[in-house]
Amino acid sequence: MKSKAVFVYQEEQEKKRLEQLQKKAEAKALLEKEMQSIKAAPKAVPPPPKITRAQIERMKEKTIKAEPVKPVPSKVVVEEPPLEENLNRIHLDGEVAQTVDEAISILGEKSDTDRHPEKRLKAAYTAFEEANLPILKAENPTLRLSQLKQMLRKEWLKSPQNPLNMKV
Repeated sequence: MKSKAVFVYQEEQEKKRLEQLQKKAEAKALLEKEMQSIKAAPKAVPPPPKITRAQIERMKEKTIKAEPVKPVPSKVVVEEPPLEENLNRIHLDGEVAQTVDEAISILGEKSDTDRHPEKRLKAAYTAFEEANLPILKAENPTLRLSQLKQMLRKEWLKSPQNPLNMKV
């Protein structure tokens, strides 16, 4: 005699097996149905047959014959705008500039300021130092030479004799 628990267990196993078989059968039926629908679906339209050059020429001739001939207008007249005078080639009575620098110098103000004051800087400083060092020594006799030169340098930076301070 088998116990009741074993009998229930065997029944459950049998139910599971039957359910699995039923699922397999459903899946197989779905697969077959899908395969039939794929086979029944229309195939891609085959490409049109190739056309020869002679056939293309005949088709062109037919379209040309079908269209009425349009009268070709006689010469097309295109109006050209009048030529304007080139302002770059006009010669003026005054000075003529060939480069940008020349044009700037002609159009700019005539000034006597140096374009590169830093070139004259050292000579101007030595002249300023020779003129003002004795004056500073007389005013401050107890200072060392380095201190006097520092004061002289501060005055030089503010001095109108400094080429870098000249107004442009």
